[in-house]
Amino acid sequence: MKKSAISTATLMVLEASGEYRPATPKEILAAAKSAVGYIYGRGSLFTSPDSAREFLTAKLAGRESECFAVLFLDNRHRLIEYRELFYGTIDGASVHPREVLKAALEVNAAAVMFAHNHPSGDTEPSMADQRITSRLKDVLALVEIRVLDHFIVGRDVLSFAERGLL
Repeated sequence: MKKSAISTATLMVLEASGEYRPATPKEILAAAKSAVGYIYGRGSLFTSPDSAREFLTAKLAGRESECFAVLFLDNRHRLIEYRELFYGTIDGASVHPREVLKAALEVNAAAVMFAHNHPSGDTEPSMADQRITSRLKDVLALVEIRVLDHFIVGRDVLSFAERGLL
């Protein structure tokens, strides 16, 4: 069995009884997701694929089912809000352009970055991933909201912009 690079024995959880115990991997991921929310708050700058990778990995990696999320950004690419919009199964999530547009207008976004996870760990984009990205880009362009990137989070993080898929 392969050992994890991080030992859970070094991360402890305080029980209600006052006793400490080693944290479980799920507790570690939950704590990381919470910490990322504090580190990357409103106004955080996302100007390149690299600037979003750490944030999205903490938010979406390790999930058992697909989740589609959007980073809503202002005209300087500062975070307005991160929102998980759609949840699915182990191999897909239904994404509705109307709801994405509605949310973007609600927060007055000038630009967006999409992200979703692949529970399988394989970050290769499917044809469905490419089609929905194109459709969302077309819908948002009608109201002058720019689509900067779409990330797939798995064993690593794939950027559509870096792959030339936008």
